[in-house]
Amino acid sequence: MIRLIVLFCFLFSLTAFSQDEELESLRIELTFQNPDTTKIETSLKIIKLLYNTKDYDSALKYINGAEKLSENLKYRKGIAEITFYKALIYNRRNDYINASNQFTKAEQLFIALKDTLSIVRTKNQLGILEIERGNYKKGLKYALEGINELEKRDLFEDLAIAYQSLGKAYQKTGSTEKAIDYNLKSLEVQERINSIEGIVKSNISLAQLYLEQNDLKKTIQYYENALKHVKDNNLELKASILPDLGAAYIKNEDLKIASDYLTESIKLNRTVKNEQGILKSLNNLGELNILKKHYKTAELQLLEAGNMGRQNNNKLELLKNYKLMKTLDSTKGDFERAFAWQREYFKIKTSIDAKKQKDIAPIFKEDSIIEVQKEPLVTLSTIAPVKMDNNDSKKKLDRLNIAFYIVLAAFAILLIFFILFYIKRGNSTKYTRDLEDKNQKIELQNEAILEQSKHLENINKVKDRLFSIVSHDLKDSLTSTKGFIDLLKDGQLSNEEFHSLLPELSENANNASLLLFNLLNWSKSQMQSLSPKPSLFDVQEVFNEKVKLVEQKMHKKGILLIDTTVRDFVYADRSMVEIIIQNLLANAVKFCKKDDKITIANSVNNGYSIISVTDSGVGISLENQHKIFDNNTFSTIGTENEKGTGLGLTICKELVELNQGRIWVDSELNVGSTFFIELPKVEELVIT
Repeated sequence: MIRLIVLFCFLFSLTAFSQDEELESLRIELTFQNPDTTKIETSLKIIKLLYNTKDYDSALKYINGAEKLSENLKYRKGIAEITFYKALIYNRRNDYINASNQFTKAEQLFIALKDTLSIVRTKNQLGILEIERGNYKKGLKYALEGINELEKRDLFEDLAIAYQSLGKAYQKTGSTEKAIDYNLKSLEVQERINSIEGIVKSNISLAQLYLEQNDLKKTIQYYENALKHVKDNNLELKASILPDLGAAYIKNEDLKIASDYLTESIKLNRTVKNEQGILKSLNNLGELNILKKHYKTAELQLLEAGNMGRQNNNKLELLKNYKLMKTLDSTKGDFERAFAWQREYFKIKTSIDAKKQKDIAPIFKEDSIIEVQKEPLVTLSTIAPVKMDNNDSKKKLDRLNIAFYIVLAAFAILLIFFILFYIKRGNSTKYTRDLEDKNQKIELQNEAILEQSKHLENINKVKDRLFSIVSHDLKDSLTSTKGFIDLLKDGQLSNEEFHSLLPELSENANNASLLLFNLLNWSKSQMQSLSPKPSLFDVQEVFNEKVKLVEQKMHKKGILLIDTTVRDFVYADRSMVEIIIQNLLANAVKFCKKDDKITIANSVNNGYSIISVTDSGVGISLENQHKIFDNNTFSTIGTENEKGTGLGLTICKELVELNQGRIWVDSELNVGSTFFIELPKVEELVIT
């Protein structure tokens, strides 16, 4: 490995050295050349090398010299090439106006020279420039004009950039299908030329596009591909991908993987001081913890995200933040705060929608607006009474004065009417706004009441199920035990009968104990009052203790136990893990026949402990595999008609998830079943 690294460094230094050597050789050659077209061609080679190494200042110095010589010699090809490179450098420096002017000038020069390839390349660069500036219609026109020629000539580097720009333009204009097509083409070309940066960029674009279509499988696939190609030392790029990948897993309801990615995301983004990444990570962690019902942690994360979003004026993330805060406070029953968050959410949404409308509105040039000259307005104050000498004139003047006062009175009445109308309209608007606010508040309260009703309905179902189990299953176990004790108390059992019935009594007691454990924990979990108290303990010790409880039953059924467990520490609530293992062992025994085997094992994988209980019993059908972990209880009869409550695996799933783990089954009918449990080996830190 060390040899490979040394070899890579050597080859890299050799490449850099050869570039420097080539540049120096060209500079010496240029010095001794006559001021003719060959000197210009050599200058262009130097300019190209300097541009590729991003030494733009030095490149511009050579451009200035070569440009003067080309103009003196009237060397049109040289002028066109120099103009093109000048435009490229302006573009790299984000000088849009100069870049656009120089590309347009270069295009005209290449047209005059009838240089088809250079025309296409220039149009392609103009398209990229306009698309980057948000002028998508103009950019698409330029980019599409040259794409066929680039494809004919297999100019893959130019094609990769062109496809990527076209994909961006179509995405921004809402043509998602075309955007996907061009990004797929870009990815294919990027892989062909082995451009890691381009591969990552295309994968990210495809992930975003498939997210718009709600295709979560492909979204995750392309984000994962992007992450896979990021170099280990490029922490900034990795940090920018992780929050979106975590969010995709949340949407896909895979909370465990989402938690892993988002935990890494917040740490990495804080390390590289990427505020955008920190903000996204905090919002996504807040959403994750709401789903996990870790409300205090969610609130801390969302409050920090909100403050950061307001400081950076990141409206999109604030929109998500306010929506999550509304959900959080509604869940907690704080409807006043939930209503306030909803009001802030709609303010931001209105602002974003207005900006979108503004962006798509037609733009008018100043010179297209014709200013209309208007005559001066005649106001009432400019009217003066007219003086006349004779009586007729006086009568006319009186009539005019009367008319003037009538008009004045009418104007005053009209003015009062408009003032009253405005006041009434203002009151009406305020009343309507208040009414809308109250309606929204009532809607929030109705949503919460509906959720509480569902919760109460579930609790009633839990209560009914609890009484049903207590009145039948638990009662049977206790009645049987009580009958045995009564016989013993009355002296009706001999020593031989006592010893023969003792294992059955022990089994009844164990069954009653396990059933009671399951009942209590299941009912508590359904009422959301069960919380784990994790600690480090050896899982092998738990297996040893719980195997003893089923030894008698295994011996009676003729079942062979194969123990391959090893000493291994997990970080979880020990009493909960005991209940889980006891349930799995009891189930394995229940569904085994004579001469069947039960194998218990544990191993380590990616920092987690994997526990398994395997039996060669009757197995579980594919249809029933989907039912066994559901909240609706599911139970079948054992090989010796053993009954069950259907609570065992349900409570196992609840307890495993409370301990930040997961449980799954691999089973085949008439072959057997293996139940797997994954538990953390170390304490999971709460990231805030």
